[in-house]
Amino acid sequence: MSTNDATARLAFEVVKTACSNCNLRELCLPIGLDATELRKLDELVSTRRRLKRGDHLYRAGQSFESIYAIRSGFFKTDVLIEDGRDQVTGFQMTGELLGLDGISSEVHTCNAIALEDSEVCAIPFLHLESLSRQIHTLQHHFHQVMSREIVRDHGVMMLLGTMRAEERLAAFLLNLSQRFKARGYSPAEFNLRMSRDEIGSYLGLKLETVSRAFSRFQDEGLLSVHQRKIRILNTAGLKKLMSHQRV
Repeated sequence: MSTNDATARLAFEVVKTACSNCNLRELCLPIGLDATELRKLDELVSTRRRLKRGDHLYRAGQSFESIYAIRSGFFKTDVLIEDGRDQVTGFQMTGELLGLDGISSEVHTCNAIALEDSEVCAIPFLHLESLSRQIHTLQHHFHQVMSREIVRDHGVMMLLGTMRAEERLAAFLLNLSQRFKARGYSPAEFNLRMSRDEIGSYLGLKLETVSRAFSRFQDEGLLSVHQRKIRILNTAGLKKLMSHQRV
């Protein structure tokens, strides 16, 4: 490869990495930054990291240094509980952030594992804090992200504490549908990157219970299920089920 070709390729990689040229920036970064502020954000993203399915982005107990914006792919977070099992604590997709669990203690409290081949942008947290003090829009946005995580945690506690098994699964599928829609994908047809066992771990249900709920949804015309491919046929029906009404 010639020097000019190598230089051109490097320049292309930089352009692909830059926040200002990323089509996900409105999902994981604030809207309304000017060109100078966007350039500072571009400089903040230190590296991109590619992971294969099953790779750990970070592990519980690892020193916290960066948060990660998911550029492509899908992740799960889990923790090891006392009986030796892995408890799934969340699923994260393109345009969302990982690593916030390490902010308070400066050590990651969970594992983050790729559920498919994925790519993330690493954002050193100390640099992000410094830049946030300069760009108030960024600081406000980051506070919104933190608040959204708290609300999501409360939502999960509500799922586990007040909903029956089928209501939990309905809420989970509707949440995925909304998140896919926000990224420009079909809200009615998508592939589950996680296994039914992982869904059960997240929702506090046994694998058999999750499988029965999927079967009921399919029998009643709410879903079409083929392995991990889901097609929502009756969104209103799923919402009615969540509000304790028989479909």
